[in-house]
Amino acid sequence: MKPIFLIGYMGCGKSTLGRNVARMTGLQFIDLDNFIEARFHASVKEIFASRGEEGFRDIERRMLIETSDFQDVIVACGGGTPCFFDNMEIMNSKGVTVYLDASLEKLHTRLMRGRHKRPLIAGMESEQLREFIVKALESRMPYYSKASMVFRSDLLENEAEVGETASRFISQLGLKAKESDI
Repeated sequence: MKPIFLIGYMGCGKSTLGRNVARMTGLQFIDLDNFIEARFHASVKEIFASRGEEGFRDIERRMLIETSDFQDVIVACGGGTPCFFDNMEIMNSKGVTVYLDASLEKLHTRLMRGRHKRPLIAGMESEQLREFIVKALESRMPYYSKASMVFRSDLLENEAEVGETASRFISQLGLKAKESDI
C-alpha cells in the first residue's frame, strides 16, 4: 500500500492520530521530524540552529522523498513540510495526502497547553498565539488545500475520542483494521 501522509498545522493531531491508526491497522508510523532527528543525531531545533531553515528544509525534503518510497506506512509531516519546494506534489504523486483540519479553537487550546514544548510559540500569550495561528493558517492553506482529502481532527482529547476518530479515519480511507481492533 502506498504511503499515507498526514499534513496540517501544529496541534491538529497528526502524531496522535497517526500513531493510533498505525496501531489499529498494523501500518508503520513515521513522524517525519523524529525520522530526521534519528538520521542526523540532532534535534530539529539543533538542525535549525546549525544549518538554518533552508538547510533544515533541504534535509526534510530528502527524508520526505525517502519515506515516500516506503510501503504500508503512515507519515506525520511537520506543519511546514507541504509549504516548501515541490513537497505537496511529491506526496500527492507517491501516496495519499490527508489534511487534518482542526478548528481554530482546538488548535489554540492544544497549543496553549503544550506551547512550552514548541520553541516557536513558547513565550506567547493567549491572544498573541491566536493571531499567530490565524496568520500561519492563512499563508499555509494554499498548500494544505492540495491534499487528496480533508479529515476533521477536533475529537482527539481523550482515549475514547482518539479511538473513535482513528476508527472513522480507517473507515474513510478504506483501510483494514487488525482483527483485535474490530
